[in-house]
Amino acid sequence: MEFGLFNSLYLPRHLTEGDARGSEHSRLLDEIALIKAADRAGFKYAWATEHHFLTEYSHLSASESFLAYAAAVTERIHLGSGIFNITPPVNHPVRVGERVAMLDHLSGGRFEFGVGRGSSTTEQRGFGIEDPERTREMVDEVLPEFRRMWRDEEYSFDGRFFSVPPRNVLPKPYTKPHPPLWMAAGSPSTFEKAARLGVGVLCFAMTAPERLAPLIETYKRLVEKAEPVGEYVNNNVMITSQMLCLNDGQRAREVACNMTTGYQNSLVFRYLDTFPKPPVFPPGRSSSRSRPSTRWNSGFSRAGSSSGRR
Repeated sequence: MEFGLFNSLYLPRHLTEGDARGSEHSRLLDEIALIKAADRAGFKYAWATEHHFLTEYSHLSASESFLAYAAAVTERIHLGSGIFNITPPVNHPVRVGERVAMLDHLSGGRFEFGVGRGSSTTEQRGFGIEDPERTREMVDEVLPEFRRMWRDEEYSFDGRFFSVPPRNVLPKPYTKPHPPLWMAAGSPSTFEKAARLGVGVLCFAMTAPERLAPLIETYKRLVEKAEPVGEYVNNNVMITSQMLCLNDGQRAREVACNMTTGYQNSLVFRYLDTFPKPPVFPPGRSSSRSRPSTRWNSGFSRAGSSSGRR
């Protein structure tokens, strides 16, 4: 098991009252400070999300810039995209391939490439995607193309969702053959898909362990027979949960019991409408009886082993 952070730049409104721009700037620097501390403490990973238009829930949109800066101020910690949205209307696949290779160079081989299709129609429709189900087809078309882009040869593609004339995509990755591939997964079918493709799983502990365990067991069974979409199999599972670490154990327990995370959870179910909503969250409602929380959305465990790289 290895430990890391999940950075999302959560900015509840009570922190922005009277100085929204200044509060946003301070929170961004806090996230960087947290990564630097984790690097010194020996944490393995820092994952940065990519979200757009989701006020309060996540202001971390240009995560490729965030990760490049984090690479410059850290030494050992692995930096991951959790995720880069690879649907062509949001990010052109060639631009994603270029960014991944550049981050791989700037981090000295510490970059981990997580992909996804976005989990919010607020984001998808902001980029002109009216049918959320179409994003599945987009990811299926785009994902196999990265390893072709990164080979030492000219690349071209003519597909349904994007096309590229013969061009040399540069730079090529620093890590050979390329950084590890991961995929965001929330449903049983996506766990199975990630296993078949031989990519690592990025998921949230949004359910009880006894419900999550069968999904991981299924992944571990199927990944043994993977036909990798990359050049090798990345047999790993990353689970994002909650963690609070203080020097004083009793103080940590007191804070953890009074963090009132209901407000952030209400934002999850307001925006991430591909997640099943509990009956206590009516459609279209984002308020919560709890006061806003300042908790860090950080902490995860990763179980498994990878092959083909390290």
